[in-house]
Amino acid sequence: MCGIWALFGLDTNSLTCICDNFAKISHRGPDAFKIEHDSRVKNSYLGFHRLSIVDSLCGMQPIRVFKYPLLYLLCNGEIYNCKRVKEEYNFEYSTKCDVEVLIHLYASQGLDSVCKNLDGVFAFCLLDMEKKKILIGRDPYGVRPLFRLATKDGQLAVCSESKGLVGIAKILKGDYVVEPFPPGTYEEYNLLDNGQVKFVRAKRFHEPGQKPSFLPLVPWKDLSSKDIEGNIRKLFEAAIEKRLMADRRIGCLLSGGLDSSLVAALLVKYAKLYNFKYKVQSFSIGMEGSPDTLAARQVADHIGTDHHEIIITEKDIKDVLDDVIYHLETFDITTVRASIGMYLLARYIQKNTDTTVIFSGEGADELAQGYIYFKDAPNAFDGHTESLRLLKDIYLYDGLRADRTTSAFSLELRVPFLDLQFTNYYLSLDPSLRQPKDGVEKHLLRSSFDGTGLLPTNILWREKEAFSDGVTSVKKSLFQIIGEIVKDRVNDEELETVLEKYHHCPPKTKESYYYRKVFESHYDGCAEHFVPYFWMPKWVKGVTDPSARFISHYKNKE
Repeated sequence: MCGIWALFGLDTNSLTCICDNFAKISHRGPDAFKIEHDSRVKNSYLGFHRLSIVDSLCGMQPIRVFKYPLLYLLCNGEIYNCKRVKEEYNFEYSTKCDVEVLIHLYASQGLDSVCKNLDGVFAFCLLDMEKKKILIGRDPYGVRPLFRLATKDGQLAVCSESKGLVGIAKILKGDYVVEPFPPGTYEEYNLLDNGQVKFVRAKRFHEPGQKPSFLPLVPWKDLSSKDIEGNIRKLFEAAIEKRLMADRRIGCLLSGGLDSSLVAALLVKYAKLYNFKYKVQSFSIGMEGSPDTLAARQVADHIGTDHHEIIITEKDIKDVLDDVIYHLETFDITTVRASIGMYLLARYIQKNTDTTVIFSGEGADELAQGYIYFKDAPNAFDGHTESLRLLKDIYLYDGLRADRTTSAFSLELRVPFLDLQFTNYYLSLDPSLRQPKDGVEKHLLRSSFDGTGLLPTNILWREKEAFSDGVTSVKKSLFQIIGEIVKDRVNDEELETVLEKYHHCPPKTKESYYYRKVFESHYDGCAEHFVPYFWMPKWVKGVTDPSARFISHYKNKE
């Protein structure tokens, strides 16, 4: 995890303006920073904030190698197949940094070969000084964030977070928009002599469920046509194993639910196989006696982690609410609610441990139909279609939450459930196999690990909690606590004028209005591009709040 930032065609002599906006993403890379300007490219700057994970000596960016001195690369990512690509094409690397492979793919195989050959997560900007080209790309599920600002006057800027661009946008003239760069896509630009750019084309290289083009870690021929559950175990274990590359300490988030518990258990398994010099640390959070902390404690005892349990209060929630919205860059209701605990957890990890790389369970609910409302899907095909929709937009909701809450405290998040080979295989299975079964969501995933002893049976088959219930309590959930907080911050008169202020995604409650008000104070004019719609459960009638507590299937509603 790091922060990339680049400007092209910006006609300004204000070094203060440039540095101030570049500094707004410093939390993404506290180990080193660099702004590079080449006089051969007028009015352009390349900036990088580094979090050192692999190759602390030669991993600074923009990366340049002796063989291709006119190529500059900024990349926030982890390329898990960098060694296999090196062997396949006989590349000679100059560093031990995994993202160097992008330079070699571009130089030897051409622009269209870069993204489709990468097994990993990435957001990058590659500048070709010789051909006067700029290439920008982002991984298929948008695990690594990227924002783009482009004007009709030939100005282009990219950044890992929008907060590094909104200040730049205010000094520009003419029409412009700051928006998330679409996942699974790359764009090509021509670099003009005056330093401005000209858009050439955009191309999608991957859709959710599409079979990847690269050689996978597990050869497809090694999968059994009859043992589906065995294939799921094999591919998910491979997704964990390939994500172990790091020179920093690795830990995991552990809520005690199925997803994080599977990830934690397999991480511990592979840490032992690879003889880690330290004990894996696990982290859970909640109020005193919350269901999540109790379940996480049981899992930690079972798998043998160095477990940290963070107990929070209503005051903690009140104190960080505004900061959470600023770092998230969203006003989506469920995303804000679900981010508070993760934000506080990340803060604890940074302040109290030396763990830097964090494994987590994001993506499982979207992939394996884990949300409670999937029980209301009309049929298997509709359930499959909803999974694809959720995965396509995960970078705007749960993926965004996972990245921003951890990057705010300089942690690198890794999400094995969004592994490309694993997701492709899982989504290729008969949709009827992936539906909730016997009233249990993610039944296929659970049954795949049943009988392995990896987790206690009650944890493996523990029903999903609404996040607000898991970290707080059944009697007083997180959304109730937040409701009491914002009641003192928003008056009735303000709420009456909300439709006049906000036509897009108009807030209907004081809570929603408060989120929007804080968001607009930082990201004025960005609402339509950052939040196209409020995340809400599907197939549930009469529900206007995203909390699972309002779904009839949810049991912990007392």
